[in-house]
This record gives sequence, C-alpha cells and structure tokens, in this order.
Amino acid sequence: MIITKELSGRAKAMLRAVAAGRGQLSGGREPDLYVDGLPCCDRTATHDLVHGGLLRARRAVSLDERTDAELTDLGRAALA
Repeated sequence: MIITKELSGRAKAMLRAVAAGRGQLSGGREPDLYVDGLPCCDRTATHDLVHGGLLRARRAVSLDERTDAELTDLGRAALA
C-alpha cells in the first residue's frame, strides 16, 4: 500500500500511541481502536489506518474481544 495523502495530526497521534504500547484493536473487519482502555473517537481514521496497512492486530480475535495493536513496517515509516 502506498500512502497517497498526508496523515492528519490525529492519525499520527494514534500511531504514536500504538507504538508506545497503549493501543488495542477490537475484532472484526472494521475494528475499533482503544487507547489506554478508552475507545478512540475517530473510527474512520482507525479504519483507514488498518485498511491502509499501517496498523494491525497482534492476533485474530472475535468481535467481542480486543488484542494489542501494533504498527506495520509502513506504519513505522509513516512516523519516521
């Protein structure tokens, strides 16, 4: 995936939180991001980051579960 637009400040902050080990993703095709246990307010940005290949779940979980989120190589490059 090639990033064709610049990431917003909010999206970068979300990636930084995940890089710091503070993020979790819910299960499902359209996961929700939780930072410090609280739901992130920008679901669209979460979906864009996941579908854009910058962010992923560490393991597959069911819809009612969460797992730690992690950056992909592309996500790390976006923060560099």
